[in-house]
Amino acid sequence: MQLTATDNHAVAQAVHDVGSALWFGGTVMGVAGVNKSGSDLQQGIDRIRVAESAWGRFSPAQWLGIGATLLGGLQLARVGGRRMALQKGFGTVGAVKAGIAVAGAAASAYSAYCGKRIGQVAEEAHRRGDQVEVRDATLSTERTPADLAMWQRRQRIAQYAVPLLAGANIVCGSYLVQSYRVGATSKGVLRRLLPD
Repeated sequence: MQLTATDNHAVAQAVHDVGSALWFGGTVMGVAGVNKSGSDLQQGIDRIRVAESAWGRFSPAQWLGIGATLLGGLQLARVGGRRMALQKGFGTVGAVKAGIAVAGAAASAYSAYCGKRIGQVAEEAHRRGDQVEVRDATLSTERTPADLAMWQRRQRIAQYAVPLLAGANIVCGSYLVQSYRVGATSKGVLRRLLPD
């Protein structure tokens, strides 16, 4: 069986969409569940350890999702090259989507780095015998050591940026898929040929 350009598009779209779902869903679960779940534990250090352990276990799957999103997106751009040139708006949204995906991957890397620093700073404080007072993995209290609280603040920003960017990537992808409908394609090509 030989793959046609349409088959390549379908495979690339499926890889991209499954990767995006894994990336988005995992990060939402992390924000809503993993980072908050430590608040059920008694010790502050354990609140951080449980989140760090969960993120460490999910990290390979998350990066697999990000990689599938980026590689699927590259293949979709390759097979949709003529459409980008001919259909007004398609190339612009495609470029915005690519920028969002790269920014989301960078935000994911920064979020992972912040999480690692939270774990390191908390363990250092614990080894010194300091009390590690935190509400959960990303929320400090008035007694949280200043350097730990700083990394928690950074993590709170990054943890919300990642699903926001991953979700925006999905929204742009939905727009592009809808642009393949016959009516949308015709309208886009006519708008390119007959500008306002």
